Amino acid sequence: MAKTYNVLFLCTGNSARSVMAEAILNKVGAGKFHGYSAGSHPKGRVHPETIRLLRSLGHDTSGLRSKSWDEFTAPGAPEFDFVFTVCDNAAAEICPLWPGQPMTAHWGVPDPAQAKGTDAEIALAFKDAYRMLHQRIGIFTSLPLRALDRLALQKQLRDIGRIGNAVERA
Repeated sequence: MAKTYNVLFLCTGNSARSVMAEAILNKVGAGKFHGYSAGSHPKGRVHPETIRLLRSLGHDTSGLRSKSWDEFTAPGAPEFDFVFTVCDNAAAEICPLWPGQPMTAHWGVPDPAQAKGTDAEIALAFKDAYRMLHQRIGIFTSLPLRALDRLALQKQLRDIGRIGNAVERA
């Protein structure tokens, strides 16, 4: 039986980026990966635009919720193989110690929940965040994980975090 890799996406509010990443990974990496998300200071609810966008793209949103990363430090919590921060605030915070010594990387994405403007401009900010995350997760899920040594894999994970920030909008 092939190993299923557990991946945790962290953000401060756990209402947009990390939740999107969880949903994307669970769809794109189904069978090989299981995605989770959490926040250092969760908002307590997933941003409505996150839910709207994910549903419009065919993602299952039934189990998505905003939760604290403390939930994943409790006994019985999943052991993670990878932990990715998707916001700059969470990357700068002191994270809990995760059992199992997961590989970590920072995949910063601008916060669409902070977007201002018209409904269309706000929706575009969410689509941009989704596009960046989807691109990175697609590359991540295609890595030959078992063939890479830990050092090479860590470099690949960091490099993925640099993808998309400089990509021009179509």
